[in-house]
Amino acid sequence: MKKLLPTIAERLMRCPAAPYHEDLVAAEVVKICEEQRLFLENDKFGNLLVRCAARTIPNPIALAAHMDHPGFVVRKRISDRKLAARFLGGVGDKYFCAGTRLIAMPGRVRARLGRRLREGRRDFEIELDSNFAGKAQYAVWDLPEFSSRKGILRGRVCDDLIGVATILTVLAELRGKKAGANVVGVLTRAEEVGFQGALMVAESKRLDCGSLVISLETSRELPPVKMGKGVILRVGDKASIFDSAATRFLAEVGCKLKKRDRNFEFQRALMSGGTCEATAYQEYGYRCAAVCVALGNYHNCAGKDKIGAEYVSASDAISMARLLAESARQWRNFDQFAGRLPKRLAGLAREGKRELVKRKLQVSG
Repeated sequence: MKKLLPTIAERLMRCPAAPYHEDLVAAEVVKICEEQRLFLENDKFGNLLVRCAARTIPNPIALAAHMDHPGFVVRKRISDRKLAARFLGGVGDKYFCAGTRLIAMPGRVRARLGRRLREGRRDFEIELDSNFAGKAQYAVWDLPEFSSRKGILRGRVCDDLIGVATILTVLAELRGKKAGANVVGVLTRAEEVGFQGALMVAESKRLDCGSLVISLETSRELPPVKMGKGVILRVGDKASIFDSAATRFLAEVGCKLKKRDRNFEFQRALMSGGTCEATAYQEYGYRCAAVCVALGNYHNCAGKDKIGAEYVSASDAISMARLLAESARQWRNFDQFAGRLPKRLAGLAREGKRELVKRKLQVSG
């Protein structure tokens, strides 16, 4: 895992992407699945479902992440060197500074951000550095695509390609060790514009109603969580609180890993910086939980109102993969793991009934 996850992350992060333009990421996922002998299918909306085995088993544990990232979608060509584009995704207005360097796709044509075309809208001119005969479809920030240094993975897109890389790593690990786990990876499109891919998966019932959906994200680092202190069990997001039993299951698995390896770390927190796909699936009736790793420069928003590369701790991502791989192995024992707390509480209730009756209060009226 320690070598495979960063390797897969690099391959994915070198693929520019924007909402509705996840083609390069999806193509790389296909290659990785072929190399790792994973089984891949796609729905009519372009979402990808990845499995360890060809045989579909009912009610899997579903690991969900998205393939897009905030970016500019070209609406029309103004002239040989000018495009009209709309920015899709959550980035504050103060970050849209004329002259900021961009890359127009396909073709990786160097460009820069021009003037705002409509006040109150995210519509901008994009000025190409050179004539481009092809049809530009989208543009992304001109930032380093990937680096790994001193335990930090850094690049234009960590959100949510670290999640996608983690899912593929987990599935490859489980297939390689022939774990027989009932798990599926769900890689979706257009999350940054309202969970559109995830909503199509949920609405079409591609996942059985008895599935456990676990959303993987990179989430803005907010107190009390700390980067480098392990995967975060996300008890909820800005909009929702997730299933208590499912979160408890993950925590029990995490405690088991901690007993086996004292260097394994995990955290638990409400990550209210944004809303994740678990909220979408939960509203369609699925049992949901969520995990994430702390993210620096969320959506490329760096200090001093500048655009910068996102970054995560490599050890956090690896701990997320380890937790999910073990959770997939233990999915068949969900009731046993999640039932430990009710069992402890039932024991305490029996003791309370016995002791409170025996030790009655002496109250005089």
